[in-house]
Parts: sequence; structure tokens; C-alpha cells
Amino acid sequence: MTAAARVMARADELAAFTEAPGRITRPLGTASLDGAMELVRKWMQDAGLVTRSDALGNLAGRAAGGPGTLLLGSHLDSVADAGRYDGVLGVLIALECVQELPLSLEVVAFADEDGLRFRSSYLGSRAFLGVLDEADWALRDDAGVTLREAIAGDVEPLVPADLRAYFEVHIEQGPVLEAAGVPLGVVTAIAGQSHATLYFEGVAGHAGTTPMGLRHDALAAAAEFVLAAEQIARDEPGLVATVGRIGVPGGAVNVIPGRVEATLDVRHADDAVCARAIQALRMIGEALRRRRGVRVRWANESGHGATPLTLAPALAELLPGAPLLPSGAGHDAAILAGVTDAAMLFVRCAGGISHHPDEAVAEEDVAAAIEAARAFVRVVAEKACTTS
Repeated sequence: MTAAARVMARADELAAFTEAPGRITRPLGTASLDGAMELVRKWMQDAGLVTRSDALGNLAGRAAGGPGTLLLGSHLDSVADAGRYDGVLGVLIALECVQELPLSLEVVAFADEDGLRFRSSYLGSRAFLGVLDEADWALRDDAGVTLREAIAGDVEPLVPADLRAYFEVHIEQGPVLEAAGVPLGVVTAIAGQSHATLYFEGVAGHAGTTPMGLRHDALAAAAEFVLAAEQIARDEPGLVATVGRIGVPGGAVNVIPGRVEATLDVRHADDAVCARAIQALRMIGEALRRRRGVRVRWANESGHGATPLTLAPALAELLPGAPLLPSGAGHDAAILAGVTDAAMLFVRCAGGISHHPDEAVAEEDVAAAIEAARAFVRVVAEKACTTS
């Protein structure tokens, strides 16, 4: 069996571990995730790795070599009704990179990246680094169980003291590589994200008795804002802006909407571009107040800055002609890049579909990814050896 065929077969095996028969759903702290981790532990041990895990469920397998550690991997948890390659592909390809090296190699399977159970961000990789805080431990799932209650015992950091670099292979989760007709892409940065909840506050009124010129329609103002956000993003390369949820509390067929609630998600690999877009949208909100008599209030603002991947140039040298592209989605690499050099390789996925049962990759693309990953591991190992 070829390495790529083995990866595909193992992804199929892991798909059987689920909390929802007939669809892949594998949250943190569940029997399905534990089972997937134990199977991967066996594969690690079969590859000669010495394994260890923490109370959160993170799993690492180490192949001893020279000084310094190269960490490879991704996550095994999933969203609800997921595909079989998001996260999983990176762990399985990492296992195919185990070889004799002049530095130590470690394969990691993180227990929580998608945040399904606790609506969290990167609990697995942050626990691996030992940076979970009290707000994380106080998170509650839908049953009211806190993370502290769900996890038995203290979570000790697993991060190697001599960590030199982190490398993650992941499906693209977008259509760029497929549109370009190429199997692999080099990730230059993980885009920064700005999130907010917007409240459009106008004046409710009777739909039949209030003339159009005297209305302060919150939904009409929100609709104008949504289209403006779309146009701002279309006009700026690499920028994306999304209003993913919108609602009219207490709305009725014969009532002019007096209040609208909406979410906003703005992303770009350059924080300055993201900031300019947010400022432009604030100005649009002010214009709506003056022109429509509808106030736009911003709340629950959150997000994080862009994360450049410092080893992207080294990876790009091995893949001449491969597209250089930012990741609009978050990845564990964003957390690891805060403490070490990092790189990411994207693999083409059919239709750009991810977080969905139709998620698919081609075996020949997986073979290309394995070849590129093995070459990159050797390059990093040789560089670490010469700079020790």
C-alpha cells in the first residue's frame, strides 16, 4: 500500500468514531474522540514513536533524534456533521513523515480546534503550550458542564522545551487551488479576524399607516449596511466581510422593523487593511444615522490579529509555481506561530467544501502533499543541524 493510500484508508477508519451515527461529530471530551486518539496512538507506536498525552486529550508521539524538535500535526476533533479530512489529514500525513533526522520529530494530534463543545478557540493547542486561563476553564457546554468539570486532573503542557518549528498540512477549505488547477498551496499567513454584533435601532411603526418618507426602518438600514460591507470587501483584494446572522426581534408582517440584530465578520492577512475596513463600516453606520434616522451600535467586539508564517518562504522554495495564499480560516498553526517558526501546506479539496460530509481530497493530491511534507521536514532538519 502506498503512503497516500494508507492515509486515505486511515481517514476512513477515523470517520467511524462519532457521537452521531451516520455523520461525523467528534467533540472534546467524548468517547468518540478518545477512541480516535487511541487508534492514532497505536499508529504512532507502530511507527516507533514514544507517545504521551494530557488530561485534555492531546496526544503526541516522539521520534528521538538530535537536539531541537520539529513538531508536525493538526487536530482530531470535528464540527457537527463534519467531513473526514479537516484536521485529520494533517495528523495522518505527519505520521508519514517519520524518518531518521538530525533533530527530534514529534507528531501531535490536538483534541480541540473546532471548538464544537465549548464554543471555544484552540483549546487543544493552547493547553499543549500551557496557556489556558481561568476564563477557558469556566466555559460551559450546552449541558452546563464547565471545562474544569469535564476534564479530570490538571493539564500539564506537552510542548517540547527545545521546540524549533511547527508544520501543519491542512485541506484548503476554499476553492482557490481547484480554480488554479494545482494540488498544493503555500500558506503565507493566517488572516486576522474582527467580529462584532451590530444593533440597528430605528422606530417601529404600522406598515400600513406610516408614509415611506417618514420611516426609520432598521431592517432597510441593515440591508444597506450588508451590501456596503460586501462592496468594501469586493474592492479590497484579500478582504472578506460577512454578515452571517441577522434577525428582527418581535418582527411581524405588518410592523416596520424598529430593531435589528446582526453579526459581522471581517478578515484579512494584513491587520491594517482589516482596521481600515472596520473604520469605513463605522462611517457607513454614522451615515445611516444621519440619512435614515437609524442608529448603528457596535457590541461584543472581538478578534485577533493576522499571523505571518515565518517558514513560508522555505516551503515555497520546494514548490516552485505553487500559489502563495493566506488562510481565511483559523488553525492551530496560529497558536504555535506565537512561540516558534511555523509553516502550513494547503491541499486542494473538491469544490472548496469543508466542515461538511461532502469534503473530499484526491489520493494523488495527498501523495503530492506527503512528498512535499517529507522534503520540507528534511530541509528544516538540515537547517536546524547547521545552526545548532
